[in-house]
Amino acid sequence: MSFRLTYATMFNPPEAMHERFEAAMARVSADLGRRHELFIDGQDRAAADYATRHSPIDSHLSLGEFALANAGDVDTAMRAAHAAFPAWRALPVAERARLMRKVGDLMEERVYDIAAALTLEVGKNRMEALGEAQETVDFFHYYADDYEQNAGFDRPLPNDPLDGVVSRNRSVMRPHGVWVVIAPFNFPFALAGGPVAAALVTGNTVVVKAASDTPWSGRLLADCIRDAGLPPGVFNYVSGSGRDVGEALAHHPLTAGITFTGSVGVGMQLLRQMAGGAYPRPCIAEMGGKNPCIVTANADLERAATGIVRSGFGMGGQKCSALSRLYVHDSVADELIGLLRGKIEAIRIGDARSRENWLGPVINASAYGNYAGYMQQLQADGATVVAGGRQLRDGELARGYYVEPVLAEADLAHPLWKQEMFLPIVMLHRYRDREHAMRLANDTDMGLTAGFYGGSDEVPWFQDRIEAGVTYANRPQGATTGAWPGYQPFGGWKGSGSTGKAIASFYYLQQYLREQSRTVVE
Repeated sequence: MSFRLTYATMFNPPEAMHERFEAAMARVSADLGRRHELFIDGQDRAAADYATRHSPIDSHLSLGEFALANAGDVDTAMRAAHAAFPAWRALPVAERARLMRKVGDLMEERVYDIAAALTLEVGKNRMEALGEAQETVDFFHYYADDYEQNAGFDRPLPNDPLDGVVSRNRSVMRPHGVWVVIAPFNFPFALAGGPVAAALVTGNTVVVKAASDTPWSGRLLADCIRDAGLPPGVFNYVSGSGRDVGEALAHHPLTAGITFTGSVGVGMQLLRQMAGGAYPRPCIAEMGGKNPCIVTANADLERAATGIVRSGFGMGGQKCSALSRLYVHDSVADELIGLLRGKIEAIRIGDARSRENWLGPVINASAYGNYAGYMQQLQADGATVVAGGRQLRDGELARGYYVEPVLAEADLAHPLWKQEMFLPIVMLHRYRDREHAMRLANDTDMGLTAGFYGGSDEVPWFQDRIEAGVTYANRPQGATTGAWPGYQPFGGWKGSGSTGKAIASFYYLQQYLREQSRTVVE
């Protein structure tokens, strides 16, 4: 179909999109319960242990049995990737790019089935799931194009100014070796697939680990790469806990680089580890956000309310880019709160497979329990809960992890202003001086995304002062969320990112390479 799937365009999709998703959900649901193996050295690999995974939509709904890798499996995967590296690195730029495009093309053929699996495994609604699946397609195409357009980052330099001889110089970028990708649960397909595409197209080989809650997504990625015909060992997939599998990968002597998406604590631990040892190795860490939005007296409040709700509560706030801190000018606060309350009350919460439900469950029992704890903390410390606050256990929701979106007005001393909750909870503060609002917005160790609603003449003020890697001004599609490959590079400042370079930016692929200066005298 001619309709283009992106986060920005899917708010009024054609009926054909829904029909295709429903058909895919029927196909995928009919095949639940299978056993899913690891993928190592070009082959499925059985594991010593398996875990049955259930959907957060319904804890009685079994998705299948998924292999749990052990240290031996990790070692086999790493050695396979290491053995495959010389031949993969030696392939011409055009050939690696061709294979990446082939992976992307296969994903696009399966995009509805992948999205249906994401809905079942993560609990995201069909629009979020389709967006993630298509975004991953675009990563494979975008990075292939970028690498080719830059001729593999092979640059001729001026000859040395010598008489009587020719001394030719070049700068070339070379891959590191075996690259480890550790993916999160919230975007398990895109935040595995994007780094995998970048590492592979630049000539590294890869071992990827899925999050414990979302092993199915990693296996679907492995299926696409297998069917594209990449040589054995170039890509390997393992699943299991971070404590067992993640640490084994990070400590493995063949690990040449890591891309990690997850918590600040784990990301900082990996950074220190990769910087230690005999020599420092690259670590690309995207480590979350505590994302603010400022609303001035000149804002279009309807537009602001729409964007705030989408960014604060989409996918249950389980995005590193989700809005969690809202600073509203006192003169418009009551009106905006009224609009927000109405939009929050209108949100349909329930089984994410159903078209009418915009908000599905949170990922697991731990997140569900954390929600209750945060609500108790808000109320105990004097916050005013403007909307939401209940765990939903009635009827068909009783077997899932469903909660209401929360808008709470809280004193600035409340500790939750500083804590990334990763749940649909937005805290609000009224301000009178915009410079004070900016100081509050920047008063965090993280700096991933930030939003702004105000007059067009105020936008440069916001952009020049905000400390965040991704900024949105007057955007109804999302106050702080919705980056897409080729349109918005995505990366954080301060504690939100380790490199200062953004996903799908002009500078991303170079992070998977190291420079070599070559001089040859003829």
